[in-house]
Amino acid sequence: MGRVSPYPASGSIGRNNQMSLIFFYITVAVYIVSTVLYFGYLTTHRERLLDFGKYALIGAFSVNTITILGRWMEAGRTPAASFHESLILFAWVTVGLYFVILYKYRLSVLGAFVAPFSLMLILTASFMPKEIVPLAPVLESYWLPFHILLAFLGNASFALAFFFALMYLIQNHYLKSRKLGGTYFLLPSLEVLDEVGYRCISYGFTLLTLAMITGAIWSEYATGNYWEWKHRQIFSLIEWLLYAALLHGRLTVGWRGRKAALLSTAAFCVMICSYFIINILAGGAHGLLR
Repeated sequence: MGRVSPYPASGSIGRNNQMSLIFFYITVAVYIVSTVLYFGYLTTHRERLLDFGKYALIGAFSVNTITILGRWMEAGRTPAASFHESLILFAWVTVGLYFVILYKYRLSVLGAFVAPFSLMLILTASFMPKEIVPLAPVLESYWLPFHILLAFLGNASFALAFFFALMYLIQNHYLKSRKLGGTYFLLPSLEVLDEVGYRCISYGFTLLTLAMITGAIWSEYATGNYWEWKHRQIFSLIEWLLYAALLHGRLTVGWRGRKAALLSTAAFCVMICSYFIINILAGGAHGLLR
């Protein structure tokens, strides 16, 4: 594919899209409402609060979508070039995948973990610089939307796997203590949590692999090298190896249950820490903003 950019070279430098910013702050507010409602459900066990939390999360996802579209129209490119944009997109993809899981498995309580995580991402985005900046020429390619979508879908899948692992550890703790109370009766069985968490990791690993392949192809075209051992590539490789080891262990030596949940939690912590460290130090998508 040629490197003829479909994006404007200038004209939006340093500008804020006031309309998209308005929707962004509305998104923050609705995520807060959703998180509060889910927290209320976990503490009071009232089913109506669970439904209200889900509806509020649908509203947050909808306004989040408008925010992304507005940013895309203003910037004239995929809105993932800055840390601010990256966090908004991460939250949106995570919530979108939650609704896929909800449709397939009817695990509404998962929203009680997705909502605060997405709120954390959105709140962090609110403290990041919001100016719209153009991409460096090396990033201006038709590969960009595909590579970014695969990467965020992979990371969001790992986030959902982490939530299932967290629920598994909570359930396992209740069972071992023989004190079945609190949130025990609100969460799915250990078997369901283990199986769906494994599926999320499998899908996430496939998506991450495809993201790395498209990134390597993109790198070869842009710089002449498939792999340059840059910080983002190194952390992606570490993340890939961790989840590869987790999947391999499950298939060969039967890493399931609590051990799999702990390993999934550890791998996600490495992933999310590297995500924040890279974006803070690099200053945006691959640190190549113009």
